[in-house]
Amino acid sequence: MQVHKIAVIPGDGIGPEVISEGCKVLERVAQLDGGFRFEFTTFPWGCEYYLKNGRMMAENGIEQLSGFDAIFLGAVGFPGVPDHVSLWGLLLTIRKSFDQYVNLRPVKLLRGAPCPLKDVRREDVDMVFVRENSEGEYAGSGSWLYRDTPHEVVLQNGVFSRHGCERIMRYAFELARREQKTLTSVSKGNALNYSMVFWDQIFAEVSREYPDVKTASYLVDAASMMMVKRPEAFEVVVTSNLFGDILTDLGAAIAGGMGLAAGANINPERKYPSMFEPIHGSAPDIAGRQIANPLATVWAASQMLDFFHHEDWGKRLLDVMEDVLTEGKILTPDMGGTATTAQVGDEIVSRLSR
Repeated sequence: MQVHKIAVIPGDGIGPEVISEGCKVLERVAQLDGGFRFEFTTFPWGCEYYLKNGRMMAENGIEQLSGFDAIFLGAVGFPGVPDHVSLWGLLLTIRKSFDQYVNLRPVKLLRGAPCPLKDVRREDVDMVFVRENSEGEYAGSGSWLYRDTPHEVVLQNGVFSRHGCERIMRYAFELARREQKTLTSVSKGNALNYSMVFWDQIFAEVSREYPDVKTASYLVDAASMMMVKRPEAFEVVVTSNLFGDILTDLGAAIAGGMGLAAGANINPERKYPSMFEPIHGSAPDIAGRQIANPLATVWAASQMLDFFHHEDWGKRLLDVMEDVLTEGKILTPDMGGTATTAQVGDEIVSRLSR
């Protein structure tokens, strides 16, 4: 039997509540399939760990995680710990250490999910963002000069390498070719006259290797407007770290809210573990109340199943989510229901078994 070793980092706030439902769903899938199983190991890292130990994860945390096939992350962030400390101390450290240079975020309007856009059909909102996840605006390069003086200056550098741009674009082209979809590049070449001009140049170069893939390029401000007015124009989208982060939150709002937003941090070469997470954040204001929506975590579990080549089960999970959303009886308050986090997880498990 195939064994998938999963490192579970429940994290902060609602993280433990939603991640437990994700694990429960994955365990049920494995039971039903019978050809594989999951082996979960939990790590108590996050902001509470930071407040006790002065760091977000164990000093040898990356070494501990390196032996796993994948990482399942709940959420990171809590009052009392600055956001840049919690982000750089755990999430970004994992992404960079394991060269998880592909961030995959689906923006797909599921059947039964609420959409704030007028007269938009379900099939009009069906895109996947391929976000560069290792450098760009989140490279962590810069300087803080003349600190605490009237002449204080801060420099934040965006780092764009040919290697980094080419590999993320080729990944996006291969995905678009495989799924026979269009590919759109989003940049800001008119204003960012080095980094984004470079990005546009490399996109044009790589596109010549894929003459069968129809492409488009938009400035990020125009793309933001088009996502609202003409979401059907986007299928596969490739963009930089910062723009991908922002646009996918806009996409989440279009496709039903952050409670349905999932993301995968992929090392395509599988040299290191990849990481799967809901992207809604830790929501400390509702932590412990069992009202957090676990469906984003279930969607992340679906992405994990796809990654392990159990695509039929990944699709089955999305189908079950659509059934739950359409029926509308077992949903958390953010979706207009009265069910608890665990009750939604139980409903997913029950429907998988039918």
